[in-house]
Amino acid sequence: MVYRRFSVGITLRIVGIISCIFAGIWLYLTEGMLLAPVILGLGVVALAGEMIFYVNSINHKLARFLDSIRYTDFSSSFTSDSKMGGSFREVNQAFNEVMEVFKKTRAEKEEQMLFLQVIIQHINTGIVSFDTDGKIGVINNAAKHLLQIPQFRSIHDLAKLSEKLLAEILDIKPGQRISFKVNPTLHLIIQSTSLKMGGKSWTLLSFQNINPELQSNELEAWQNLTKVLRHEIMNSITPISSLVESLRTILDEDSYVQQEGILIKKEGFLDMQEGLDTIANRSKGLVNFVNAYRDYTNIPAPSKELITAESLIENVCQLMKEEFKSKNISLQKTIHPPQLEIGCDPDQITMILINLIKNAIESLQNQADRQIHIRAIGQGDLGSLIQIEDNGPGIVPEALERIFVPFYTTKKTGSGIGLAISRQIMNLHRGSLTVDSEPDKRTVFSLNFR
Repeated sequence: MVYRRFSVGITLRIVGIISCIFAGIWLYLTEGMLLAPVILGLGVVALAGEMIFYVNSINHKLARFLDSIRYTDFSSSFTSDSKMGGSFREVNQAFNEVMEVFKKTRAEKEEQMLFLQVIIQHINTGIVSFDTDGKIGVINNAAKHLLQIPQFRSIHDLAKLSEKLLAEILDIKPGQRISFKVNPTLHLIIQSTSLKMGGKSWTLLSFQNINPELQSNELEAWQNLTKVLRHEIMNSITPISSLVESLRTILDEDSYVQQEGILIKKEGFLDMQEGLDTIANRSKGLVNFVNAYRDYTNIPAPSKELITAESLIENVCQLMKEEFKSKNISLQKTIHPPQLEIGCDPDQITMILINLIKNAIESLQNQADRQIHIRAIGQGDLGSLIQIEDNGPGIVPEALERIFVPFYTTKKTGSGIGLAISRQIMNLHRGSLTVDSEPDKRTVFSLNFR
């Protein structure tokens, strides 16, 4: 409707200008009036000027409207000029309505930003963002409290806290999670995310101090360990103490003092011999238990190198080749991509894989169809994955997590230390060892390398 009125207004003005021109020419040529063309010429100039003003008026308003959007200044309002008539009333009204929508949208956006800022400042997780130049964008109170860096304006200021931490941060990949111990009271878990905002690339870091949780878990671990040690030692010491008392009774009842020495009855002698053998065996078991605990607590730091998954898995399969053959086990291997490389300590990871494969073989001993599947999968920024899967009876849910507890075992024989050591090795690799099992279907142990 507005555009129709605008067209009619322009058309009428053009018709008026043309009419004045023809009227002036006609009056001059037919009537010889010299003054008429002059008067009508002034009318043409007035109509042309009014038409230019008429056209430019809407252009000025449109330019002002676009400038308001460009500079996010929504305080402007548009009113109709009485000289323009009512033709642009709808345009002014539309401009004002759009400006109100922009005002409302900006107000809602500002409220949301304020809400997010309040949340960021009040959460216990430290948040820090920085751009490609290292300039800090957002930092919340939790991060300031954790890092304790005065005038923290650039990510490079982290060097004031720890140069090694700065190197780890600059080397971190999007989606990666790292653990870094700054000092005895500050052990950080750091996670990275990348994003683009305002035409710039930003890195968003989250910091959590897990030291209090570690201390709590450490206390709980020591309490559990004390229970295990107490249980195992008492299981050994109690029968030993009882046997010693029995042997003392045998000596008192079945031995006689003679001039040549002490005479012991044959039956008593055999009882003493059996008792001493039992004490020796139980003592040996206690020593083995202590050695197993020592092995768990003295795992060396991994010596990492880049090795192809194919050579790592092939080496393990060659070592276990005869056992696969003798136990009639079908072996499958999958490596994707074929050139997948993993940064690890080959010796330590080989030990884990052998332990997991032996466990899988033992679980298959009562199965008619025996299958083991070894996979190595690249996951991009999420790292790499090695899986050992068997189609054995599986692990019952209540034992699923406890199998990684030191000295816990579901086997009739075994120390219960193998899986605990394996998980410890993966922790030293900054990875993880997890298990997923469906009873009577399958069991999958996964080594996650990040």
